[in-house]
Amino acid sequence: MKANLKKYLVRDIAAGFEYNELEGKGLFGLSGRLTIQPEYQRNYIYADGKKDVAVIISLLKKYPLGVFYFNKASKNQYEVLDGQQRITSFGRFITNKLGIIDENNMPQYFRSISKEDQEIILNTELLVYECEGTEKEIKEWFQTVNIAGVPLKSQELLNAVYSGTFVTLGKAEFSNSQNSNIQKWSAYIKGVANRQDFWERALEWVSKDKENIGEYMSLHRYDDNIDEVKTYFNKVIDWISSVFEEVYDEMCGLEWGRLYDAYNNKKIDRDKIAKQVREIYGDAAVRNRRGIWEFLLGGGTDKRLLDIRVFDEPTKKSQYAKQFQEANNKGISNCSLCAVGRGSNRTKIWKYDDMDADHIDAWSIGGATDSGNCQMLCKTHNRAKGNR
Repeated sequence: MKANLKKYLVRDIAAGFEYNELEGKGLFGLSGRLTIQPEYQRNYIYADGKKDVAVIISLLKKYPLGVFYFNKASKNQYEVLDGQQRITSFGRFITNKLGIIDENNMPQYFRSISKEDQEIILNTELLVYECEGTEKEIKEWFQTVNIAGVPLKSQELLNAVYSGTFVTLGKAEFSNSQNSNIQKWSAYIKGVANRQDFWERALEWVSKDKENIGEYMSLHRYDDNIDEVKTYFNKVIDWISSVFEEVYDEMCGLEWGRLYDAYNNKKIDRDKIAKQVREIYGDAAVRNRRGIWEFLLGGGTDKRLLDIRVFDEPTKKSQYAKQFQEANNKGISNCSLCAVGRGSNRTKIWKYDDMDADHIDAWSIGGATDSGNCQMLCKTHNRAKGNR
């Protein structure tokens, strides 16, 4: 890996500058010799009216913009390895697609600022390392230099490692914030398009696990379509909306790919499950609402998914005292299930620490978590009773 430090003027980099407002499209400078946005780079994320404007203010005030890194792709051809966001910001300003607010609170574009200020910007010197090496070395360098600033997300790094037609097509579909499907996807997937969150979920679902994404991208790196990814992704999204009638905030970010694989062939009564969701959602005993949908898909048996509210200590101790007194009066065990058995524990009086609180009527069939539905059982019988 070689890196030579050179100086460029902003006017040099801006020569022949082309900027396409459509995300995922390449940006070019140095009269076409510099690819400012290779397909493996993240989309432009400085366009917030703060970071992008700060770049322009820094130029006007002659503040340093830091070091830039270019990758020498071939003879006289370069790619921006690090600095895409800064270059895109001043490129948008120079091409009058970005404005700044002056001291009179008026928007100013490059064409409207003074000639003196224009020259300050165009003649700003930028320090650039021109890097040359193998693809592996370049990608590792790319990961290293992006540790500072806005850190790359895992999918952005994978886009770099497996750059090619497959990544380009994937970003055009899933990383374009103008895609009309984003709002629908956002009901079930956390994140934003330009940080690769939807693209990552699509790849995770089709490859069956987040750990498999890299291998999947490697296998399909030079494919000229993403049909398999799109088809599978849409199957999962359509299945969710076909099974569940209403959308709740807690549905966003669940492991829908895994749930689809496990339950998409199961016959489900949509009206019945909608009623069950509403009932459980409104139950104060449920402490983990995010587990509701998997709980119901799995037949309503795994209460751990709901983190059901347990009986509090005063309730348990009151019930223990009551059962202890009744057991002494009758000469039977204070565990009701031991008392009706045939073993030696029929008359055993259990200590409080050897017993667990149990729902007399199981929570999953409507049993409440209150004193009227509480009984103390020995630990062995409580485990055996389970959800019955």
